[in-house]
Amino acid sequence: MSDFFQNGVITTLQKLGDRKLEDIEQELETFSTRRRMVLLLPALYSEFQTPAMHTIIKELKNVKYLYKIILGLDQATEEQFEEVKKLMSVLPCKVDVLWNDGPKIKELYTELTKEGFPGLETPGKGRNVWTMMGYGLADKDAYAFALHDCDIVNYNREIPARLFLPIVHPALDFEFNKGFYSRVTDKLHGRATRLLYTPLVNSLTKVYGSNRYLDYMESFRYSLSGEFSFIRSLARGIGISPTWGLEVSTLSEVYKNTSNRRICQTEIMETYEHKHQELGSQDEGNGIYKMANDIAKTLFRVLAQEGIVFSEASFKTLLATYYQESRFEISKYNALSKLNGLHYDREQEITAANTFQEAISAAANEFSDDPMGLPSLSPWITVRSVLPEFSDKFSQYVAEDNK
Repeated sequence: MSDFFQNGVITTLQKLGDRKLEDIEQELETFSTRRRMVLLLPALYSEFQTPAMHTIIKELKNVKYLYKIILGLDQATEEQFEEVKKLMSVLPCKVDVLWNDGPKIKELYTELTKEGFPGLETPGKGRNVWTMMGYGLADKDAYAFALHDCDIVNYNREIPARLFLPIVHPALDFEFNKGFYSRVTDKLHGRATRLLYTPLVNSLTKVYGSNRYLDYMESFRYSLSGEFSFIRSLARGIGISPTWGLEVSTLSEVYKNTSNRRICQTEIMETYEHKHQELGSQDEGNGIYKMANDIAKTLFRVLAQEGIVFSEASFKTLLATYYQESRFEISKYNALSKLNGLHYDREQEITAANTFQEAISAAANEFSDDPMGLPSLSPWITVRSVLPEFSDKFSQYVAEDNK
């Protein structure tokens, strides 16, 4: 059983007691008659070759409250696209597969690029999520959207249920829900959250002072989780980052577009297991190093937009502060691991923190050279204001692909 402690500026909805999943699903079925729910699944074709994706399909067979599933498919040939459609057809609700590498979706990307919309030449999860959101918003009957990754090894249908319930319950008033969980096996996982994000946000607060944005970002228990949900009216105005800073960027967009009182975080499962990224390095420019670099630049950019002035001297102070804060976090997790009999490799943790410090340093230099950075994919309300008929064409193309 979790605790019920509330801290920070948003509402935390922990998993308390032994409420049956079937009770939650029955409520959702009742609410679904007026508040239709759409599940968004960003997937690579390669994920259909893993046990995780087949577990997800098996679990979703028993979900009755969904109005629709939209699966955004990347890195797939036409033959693989047809294979995925067949695999997804066993689910009880309507499933639309967006073939992002297909000629029709590519034509739409080209049209948007010609109209001046940035970032669409860069494939990745960010573009995939943005595309699914746009297609979902084309259906006027869709009320709420939830999204989760497709590499969750221990997936169960409690995840979408707990993502949807706070934002569709008629007695609640939430527009956005962020999923959180613990990531523990015989050791602690979640290096980017534990050793990058938390000490970096703490360091930013120490160096530049507390502000509403940092208070908000510090309130999330798992800021880098890939699971969240939101209602239609909020989704229309959110820009999506095409970089590995997607999760932090999305939280920042939500911060700008609604009140903290309408934001919550929900414990969606007790422990979460998925594929683990390599740490990477500055020389390779990949792995969690790349994620850390993009996350730091996203935080710098939003803080600059909030009026924070960065300088070479303050960035040096930030790095020194991060060093101290990251070591303090390592001492915390060392104690936590010892108490619970978990394996804890302090040397590996220090190596990770050093890699993240390099990523922050590089991000500071890149931000100083180009404060605007790679622009976000435009909010869909902007697309519709420029191209009023675009949604109809989008719907038609996807319908033709899914015949």
